[in-house]
Amino acid sequence: MKALVKTQRGPGLELKDVARPEPGPGEVLIRVDACSICGTDLHIYLWDKWSEQRIRPAVILGHEFAGHVIEIGSGVTKAKVGDYVSSDSHLTCGVCARCKTGEAHVCESYKILGVDVDGCFAEYVKTPETSLWKNADHMAPSVASLQDPFGNAVMSTLNGEIACKSVLVVGCGVIGLMAIAIARACGADKVIGVDINPYRLELAKKLGAHVLLDGRGEWLERVREETGGSGADVVLEMSGNDSAIKNCFKAARNAGRVSLLGIPNSAVALDLANDVVFKSLRIDGITGRKLWDTWYQSSSLLDNVLDITPLITHEIGLDEFEYGFELMKKGECGKVIMYPHGRR
Repeated sequence: MKALVKTQRGPGLELKDVARPEPGPGEVLIRVDACSICGTDLHIYLWDKWSEQRIRPAVILGHEFAGHVIEIGSGVTKAKVGDYVSSDSHLTCGVCARCKTGEAHVCESYKILGVDVDGCFAEYVKTPETSLWKNADHMAPSVASLQDPFGNAVMSTLNGEIACKSVLVVGCGVIGLMAIAIARACGADKVIGVDINPYRLELAKKLGAHVLLDGRGEWLERVREETGGSGADVVLEMSGNDSAIKNCFKAARNAGRVSLLGIPNSAVALDLANDVVFKSLRIDGITGRKLWDTWYQSSSLLDNVLDITPLITHEIGLDEFEYGFELMKKGECGKVIMYPHGRR
């Protein structure tokens, strides 16, 4: 099969012919109809410090996809050939204390598809049956492939009250844009988007942001103006930028909520006393999606409430991957969808 492989330590990927995987006990083999490029994939493509420490080539990248089961391994009890599925990217152990107490998204020994094990930037991918999510038949593969990152946005946004609240989204990358759409759909009173990229701010407008702020300006003061001087009820930090993270705590109102999803490149120094403790802030660190609570929420939103197709700006073949990654690098795209078998 054709697959995008990180063959060596350093920038870039290779499109290679590799052996098609065979499902082992408890696993299924899936024909990948559509897959999408994630920020994590871009980190690996560019080979940053995180990638140097985490990635062990050779590995097939990719963890966001939709496809059809074509083969099942021994011991599979629910999945059937022909099922239209996606998968959570966190492959959990199922036996640690976190898994057994409803916190499998922070499993003590999870592996990530396309990071620790071969992923979905290929014509076929295998995953454990326990990681599968059955998609609605009417959902387009391009949209179904976005449920993994959409779940990050759902968990960040809906981890507390959102209706009738002022919501500040800092960083209008794909997950930040999804969070804007979710906040609007769930009744937020005012949604403010901050970014330094005009292309992304325009997408934020399309997805429902009431106020757009240039992150290179004095946006903290503007947030206070837009919230009557108090600060935002809910702050969603999606950028990972050092300065933006610090300002997020200053932008939140007293006793407000801050959800942190963006990953900084290094340690961030905070004024914990004045910006967190004395403000009585609630801080949520967001990783992955709650299994499977968030998937049910996400499916309901995508089926009945939200149209996130404006977020899909480019659709390409697997052989055009370099074009897709360069768009991501320049920030000149929303979500880039790849079709390993070609578009139908």
